[in-house]
Amino acid sequence: MKSSSVLSTMAFIVTMMQSSEAFAPGEAMPRMAVASGVGSSRPSTTVFSSPSPEQDEATRLLERARAMRAEIATLEGRSVSEVEEEAQKNREKRQKVKLEQEQRVKERNSDQNLQDRQQRVNGSMLQVPETFEDQVVQAKAAVERAFRDGVNRQTVRFALIPEGQVLNEDRQWPGGAQQMYREAAGPLTRELVKMVKAPTKSNKEKDGESVQSVDGFVKPPNVKSQDIWDFDGSALITAESTVGPCHDVQAMVLPNTDVKYIKDIATIDEAMGERLFLLVNPFWRDLSSWGINLLAPNAKKMAQQTIFDKGYEETYVLMKKSVRGEDCVCLKAYPYDWQLYAYADDEYWPNQSFLVRLGSTKEEPTAAEFGALLEQREEFKLSKNMRQMQRLMKDD
Repeated sequence: MKSSSVLSTMAFIVTMMQSSEAFAPGEAMPRMAVASGVGSSRPSTTVFSSPSPEQDEATRLLERARAMRAEIATLEGRSVSEVEEEAQKNREKRQKVKLEQEQRVKERNSDQNLQDRQQRVNGSMLQVPETFEDQVVQAKAAVERAFRDGVNRQTVRFALIPEGQVLNEDRQWPGGAQQMYREAAGPLTRELVKMVKAPTKSNKEKDGESVQSVDGFVKPPNVKSQDIWDFDGSALITAESTVGPCHDVQAMVLPNTDVKYIKDIATIDEAMGERLFLLVNPFWRDLSSWGINLLAPNAKKMAQQTIFDKGYEETYVLMKKSVRGEDCVCLKAYPYDWQLYAYADDEYWPNQSFLVRLGSTKEEPTAAEFGALLEQREEFKLSKNMRQMQRLMKDD
């Protein structure tokens, strides 16, 4: 009796083991479904689901792997456990290499992102505009960025490049301010205010103003020029938007330290309200430009209150300078730092040069800062005259 009970138990265990082999290693066996009601004395019934095709495939692959490891162990005279241990070490090694590669890629991307962020902060990616058109496009972008940041009183200082000419040319103005305005300052400013978009209201908030458009595109603004003092070369240029007055832009070109301009600026400032008003190439540099004037003793105080207390931040500046006989360029484009460049000689092409970026400064660079940066570059170790003499000697 006892032996038949033991045999029955062993048969049950064998049946269970055979059933469990239908499942892939690591998978939980399906739960038992109890088909008895509450309080019922009916015995529970265990139901197993049939294996899925995926489970069959996994089982076949595992069996194949075990067979291959056993074959390798036989051929190499090792135990299966040794082969499996070696396979595990190889897997861990591959995983480690993969993780190291992923980490290097992550660090490389992080370094690149940091470099990109630094360039965005200090402006080292800015290019010096060599032509009339390029300068206007770059100035437009800087002015619009500043306006979006709430700067509606701005100063723009163009490099006075006439249309059809380039930055690195010797240029004289025998006609004074009138010639500057006629050939460069006026055309540059007119093109700038024509392109700049500085709305103080959205198109949906025009208070009934009509929008004139062609095929869905808003017409360009009407640009008007009004001389202030012809002998000064000064003028007021207005871009009247076809959307309405809330999109108008005004620019005063070539104002100087005369009291009349301070009063005009105060009047225009009040009339423009939140709209964009630019001072283009003013003849002053800072408050010290107003010296002692017996005819206008309060001019300096008026300039402080009307201009410098109001902001008129320099949002775009492109200037050429001569430092140690070298042709240098400084560029300021809001919101970036000042970028410093110099023209280096092209040793392969006589009388040709190319721009070299020297560095950047937070404030407008001085001649001493330019000089220090020039000394750090191999191209400028020798003076310009010495380099020219060397080239002549080589030619001989």
